[in-house]
Amino acid sequence: MSEVTETVPPKTPPTGQIAPISVGDWFITLIITAIPLVGFIMLFVWGFGSSTHPSKANWAKATLLLFVVAFGLFFMMSIIFGFAMMSSGY
Repeated sequence: MSEVTETVPPKTPPTGQIAPISVGDWFITLIITAIPLVGFIMLFVWGFGSSTHPSKANWAKATLLLFVVAFGLFFMMSIIFGFAMMSSGY
C-alpha cells in the first residue's frame, strides 16, 4: 500500500491583508496611553498618523471619541448639579 501525504501550506495573510498587531505591541500601546498627557497626545498621533496600523488607528479614534463623550457628560452633570446646589442655597 502506498501512503498519501498531504502538505499544508503555512498560514500567511492573503495578498492585500495586513498582519495583526501582536500582544506585545498592544501592551506597549496601553502603557504609553497610561502616561498622563503623553498618552493623550499619542492618541492623536496614532489616530490621525499615516504610518499607523489601521486597527491601532481605529482604536485611537474610538478612545478619543470616548473621551469626548465622557467629558461632555461630566460637563452636563456639573452644570445640572451646580444649578441645583445654587438654587438650594449651598
